[in-house]
Formats: sequence, C-alpha cells, structure tokens
Amino acid sequence: MNELLNSILAESIGHLNIILLMGLAIFFGTAGAGVFRKLHIPQVVGYVVIGLIIGESGLNLIGRDTVEILSSFNMFALGIIGFMIGGELRRDVFKKYGKQFFIILYSEGIAAFVLVFLLSGFVAWHFTGDIHTSIAIALVLGAIASATAPAATVNVLWEYKTRGSLTSTILAIVALDDALALLLYGFASSIAGAFLGKTNSSIGMAIFTAIYEILGAVVLGVLVGFLLSFILKHIKESDKALVFTVSSVLLVIGLSLTLKLGSILAAMALGVTIGNLTGRRRQNTFELIEKFAPPIYVLFFVLAGAHIMLGEIEGWIIVMVLVYLIARTAGKIFGSWFGARWSQAPEVVRKYLGICLLSQAGVAIGLAIISSQLFTGQIGHAVIIIVMTTTFVVEVFGPMFVKLGVKRAGEVGLNITEEDLIETYSVADTMDTEVPVISAGLSLSELIKIVSNTDSFYYPVVDSDKKLIGAITLGGIRNTFATQELNDWLVGLDIMEPIIIKITPDTALAEAFEKAKRLDIEYIPVTASGEDDRFIGILNCRAVRRQLSAEVLSRQQKADNIAGKQYT
Repeated sequence: MNELLNSILAESIGHLNIILLMGLAIFFGTAGAGVFRKLHIPQVVGYVVIGLIIGESGLNLIGRDTVEILSSFNMFALGIIGFMIGGELRRDVFKKYGKQFFIILYSEGIAAFVLVFLLSGFVAWHFTGDIHTSIAIALVLGAIASATAPAATVNVLWEYKTRGSLTSTILAIVALDDALALLLYGFASSIAGAFLGKTNSSIGMAIFTAIYEILGAVVLGVLVGFLLSFILKHIKESDKALVFTVSSVLLVIGLSLTLKLGSILAAMALGVTIGNLTGRRRQNTFELIEKFAPPIYVLFFVLAGAHIMLGEIEGWIIVMVLVYLIARTAGKIFGSWFGARWSQAPEVVRKYLGICLLSQAGVAIGLAIISSQLFTGQIGHAVIIIVMTTTFVVEVFGPMFVKLGVKRAGEVGLNITEEDLIETYSVADTMDTEVPVISAGLSLSELIKIVSNTDSFYYPVVDSDKKLIGAITLGGIRNTFATQELNDWLVGLDIMEPIIIKITPDTALAEAFEKAKRLDIEYIPVTASGEDDRFIGILNCRAVRRQLSAEVLSRQQKADNIAGKQYT
C-alpha cells in the first residue's frame, strides 16, 4: 500500500516537475544574483552558481533529463539574446569601424584556435599515445575555443550600462564570433574525421555546409526582419509590438532549426535588420524585449550551471581542462591585442578587449556534443566534459573580467536611459520653484494680468499662510469665461479647482510619475511636507521628461564622441 501511495505521489509530482523547477530556478537564481551583486560580482555568476547547486553536481533538484527537456527553451533564450545584440549593431558603427572589427575578429579567433590546437594536441598525445586521435581532438577543441558566448558577456554590459569604443567592439566581436567558429569547425571537423577515418564527405563539402548555415541564417533573419519592420510601422500598441517581435524571434529560431541554419546568427540578423530599419520605433521595440527578457535570462543561465557534471571529471581530463583554459585565454588576449594594434584601434580596446572575450557557452557546448560523435567511447565523452567544465569556469570568471575591463576603460554608466535617471532623482531635484502663485483673494483682473504676463499653464492658489488650497489652469479660466458672467467681484478662490494630489520634495521621482500617469495629470503641486501644506513648487511632468531626454542624449553623445576620438 505504501509503495502504491509513493508511486502515485511521485507520478503526481512528476507532472508538475518542469513547471515547479522552472519556478525554483528563476526564484533562487534571482535571489542568488542579488547576493552576488552585493559582493560586486556580476549577477550572471550568481545564476550559474545557483544552477550548479540545484543541478546534479549539487542538490540534484534538476536532473539531466530535465535539462535536456528544456533544451528548446535554451534556444529561445539564445535567440532573444542574439536579437538584442543585433539591435546594438547599427549601420553607422560598422561603417566607421567595420574594418577594425573584422581584423580583431580574425586575429583573436584564429589565435585561440592555433594555441588550443597545439597545446591540447600535445597533451592528448601524451595521455592517449595515438597521434591521429590527438590531432582530431586538438582540431575540434581549437575550433570550439574560437567561439565567445554573447549571453554572459552582453549581460554584464547591460547590467552596468556601458557605452564607448570598448563596448562597441565587444558587441561586434561576440556577434560575429559564432560565425567564425562555425567556419573553423567546418574545416576542423572534416579534417578530424579524415584522421579518424569517419567521414564520407570532403573538406569542400564541410566548408560548403558551414557557409550554407551562415549565409542561410543571415538571409532568413533579414527577410523576417523586413516583415516585422513593416508590421511595427503600422501598429501603435506596445503590447501588440511585443507579441509580434517575440513571435518573430520564435519564427526565426524554429525555421533555422528546421532548415539546419545557425539559429543564433539568424536571430542576430533579425535584430540588426529591425535596429536599422525601424527608426524611432527601434528603441521602443528593444526596450519592450528588454523588460520581457529577464526571467528568460535567469532560467537560461541557471540551466547552464545545472548542465555541469563535476562528478564525471577524471584526472587526465582535469589536465586537459587546464591546458584548454590557459591556451584559449592566452589566444584571446594576445589575438585581441595584436588585432587591435594592427587595426589601430583605441588604447582601451588593445588593453582590455581580450579579457572581455573569455566567456563561452551555448555554441561551444553544442559543437562539443556534435563533435563527440566523431570519437568512440571515453574520448567522445571526454570532449564534452572538457568543454562543459571549461564553460563553467569561464562563465563564472569571464563576467568578472568583463566588468573589470569596461570599468577600467571608463565606460560604466554611460549608456543610461530616462528610466535609469528617474530612479536616481527625487522631486526636489526636478521641481519648478519659480512658478507664479495666485493668492486666494486676488481679483479677476489682477489674475488675468499675471496669466497674460507668464508662460505657465498651471497656477497654484494659496491662502494668507502660503498653504496650498487649490489650483487654476488655463482650461479652468476658459471654462469660467464661457459659463459665468465676468464680474469684478470674482477672485481666485472662486475659479480655482480642488487639489486631487500633492507630493513632497523627498518623494521619489518614479513614484511621482506613476501617480501622474494613474491620474492622467501633467502638473503636481509640491508642499513642504506631509503635515505642512506650504506650497514650494510644481512638478511639470512633461517638462521634466524633456530635460531627462536631453540629459540622456547629452551623455550618450559624450560617450560616442569619446569613442570617435579614440578611433581616429
């Protein structure tokens, strides 16, 4: 009987398992990220560590089967990340700096490939004693080493609101790195298969396949991007824009998987197309996705951490992991420095780009799983473990180095938005204290004289103690003229409107804007405190918004001007 009850209970829990674990992953991932942020560590590290804790290497709450079931979700998350990266790749940036970007891309990618190939090949030969197998392993690991994970890297840039020459270069490189990795893998896997005698296709066919995956992905992303751009131009509702955008990302990912194209690259091409076609709607579209995406990012990185199986690592694999990490890190840093110097990139790019390209994740793991089919038995499994383990290490430490690089480059906090500024201001920072004030007993003729000599649309009414008792608007004055006979005995008290809301100087600006939006008003009077009704100013929401927009534009232009001077 007990066994039956346990079986029924286990089955019942099994039906809820995926949903429950997704909730746990997002909840604890977010909580863990908060702890890491207090330690001044990028939040993405917290996501990965929480994933490791609740995965098979820790509490085993998320098993290998669950991770595999959610693999489709991982593709969606990577698609969203690719779309957001594509939105940052504006036409004007590539027009100015495209040559430098491609020189650096080839330099850092090939340097990582060569160093990992040489060192890992030598170590593999030492342990296996088989030269052909060692060369095959080294070729595959070298190609995988050239890839850079866009997700963790860009997440840090978004978290710290970076903008400048280093940020622009990082975004361009991580967007293009996967394409280069696919090309290198096309070469490497074909040659490795030839060494192992396990391929029926020629090197030319492997290259053709890689080119098909890349060009096909770009064409698909661009075509769907044109369609989405046309739709976005004809809709005004933000909720519909979000629905069409997310569905377009899903459409691109689904078609790319069906057609065996590069799904991340297709999503990037979609983002690039939207970012360069939609004009003023561009920012709103990506802001919608940015607000929608955080739970997706959290779950993606938690699952990445849960994917790591620390218990399956053997002694010789640890040596291979160390060699791979050292060779790849050296290749990325030296290759970035060499490419940046050759292309005459800014000093901050030469110094710090290499340490910002250490993360690797989805594409690397995917290529490792595919390449494991080239090898038999323990060797194929070892390739996956090597890449998975190094992925965990660089996903933990890589974001820290990204933060270090952009911080030393002085680019943290330069990519702010109006919402960012609003969160830092109070009403006291933005209220207008020079607005004309109407006395309650002021005659109509004197009131009209004040109104005619000022540009204000809102006039607070105060009593003899300067306490706020009402307000007069231009609309209210017009209504008075239309409905009442103009008599000299009319005073401000007779035509004022009641105050429906008031705030104090220490009220957060975000809270004040929320109240104004809820009540559909533009002006909010400010009093000395909650107990003291003395009038001290007005919050003009529209005027403050204009000031914030101007400040955001000024800061971003300053960052872009600095980047432009660095590149010249």
